[in-house]
Amino acid sequence: MRWNGRMSSNMEDGRGGGGGKIIGGGIGALVIGLIVYLMGGDPSVLMQGGQAEKSTQQVQAEDSLSMHAAQVLAYTEDVWDSLFTTNGMTYEKPKLHTFDYSVSSACGNAGASSGPFYCPLDRKVYMDMSFFREMEERFHVPGDFPLAYVIAHEVGHHVQNLLGTSDKAQQYMRQADKREANAMSVKLELQADFYAGVWACHANRMYHILDPGDIEEALNAASAVGDDRLQKEQNGTVVPDAFTHGTSAQRMYWFKKGYETGDMKQGDTFNSSEL
Repeated sequence: MRWNGRMSSNMEDGRGGGGGKIIGGGIGALVIGLIVYLMGGDPSVLMQGGQAEKSTQQVQAEDSLSMHAAQVLAYTEDVWDSLFTTNGMTYEKPKLHTFDYSVSSACGNAGASSGPFYCPLDRKVYMDMSFFREMEERFHVPGDFPLAYVIAHEVGHHVQNLLGTSDKAQQYMRQADKREANAMSVKLELQADFYAGVWACHANRMYHILDPGDIEEALNAASAVGDDRLQKEQNGTVVPDAFTHGTSAQRMYWFKKGYETGDMKQGDTFNSSEL
């Protein structure tokens, strides 16, 4: 990915505050956290346990990632501001809050193992930068574009929030049984993947940010966090009724469709026969 040096001012650095907790450490905590997050876990649950000390090298690496996150966020601001304006709307920019170990949001408390998440109540994206180091080391998703994909996905949830899509879906989910609620969650998540693809399309048109292989990196990241793949790796079986984010194939499909069309109107995952 190519960086133009401009960074968003809508960053909040909550790292280094101390006192946070996380379950254990290493792959066990990461798998638990990813399953909790990607299987529809509630980021309001505070993860507790031993807090590992980060090395200077890890801190420096996360500082670099945080800087790139600020640049990606700037790209999302430019793209969505332009798209909203074109459609006669005003885009409200979200803030991106980085943290170590645990964080308190308007949606509740969350640990780093919950993974990146968006809180609609305070309209902020929350991230522990160590998530991306673990994604590369443990889940073999290399490159710098997975960072952009994850941020664009979470900003996609912000777009849903601004458009009222999230409220309608949440209202339905509160009245539905667990299977129906999970199916609605999948549609929300796949639309956020679609919006991430729309963002990549327009950001590249505006700034020529993509290097060869970037889209493949994003597709690899989408595949790595598919419900079917995570369930199979964790339990050896796949339970479709328990899906909350979509299969690897679905997540790749909708990101790619967003990237290839660049058209927000083609991302109606709620009424699509392509699920």
